[in-house]
Amino acid sequence: MIERQQTKQRMSRIVIHNGTVYLCGQVCKDATKDIREQTETMLEKVDELLLEAGSDREHMLSATVYVRDMKDFATMNEVWDAWVPEGHAPARACVEARMARPELLVEISVVAAVK
Repeated sequence: MIERQQTKQRMSRIVIHNGTVYLCGQVCKDATKDIREQTETMLEKVDELLLEAGSDREHMLSATVYVRDMKDFATMNEVWDAWVPEGHAPARACVEARMARPELLVEISVVAAVK
């Protein structure tokens, strides 16, 4: 069975199938902020969605991080490293990408297991 939550025309924010949670791409709450704050608020949104889906960051399986400019890679990683629980780092890729809106500096897509 496939469960879709917060579904709109183009996407569902959460899809759950066979005990696996798929989150759509998450961005910051305020795109006027710098990379640190954009990353922090983006990860807050991931926490909220994982909780809603019956999971948490300790159950992340993989993450794909998109940054607008690799010059922000180190700062984004500082926030990421503080956020990921020790011993629970998911498989991860990070790529430089053009964003849907030019003011966005970072986006993430996450796959996790249900608790």
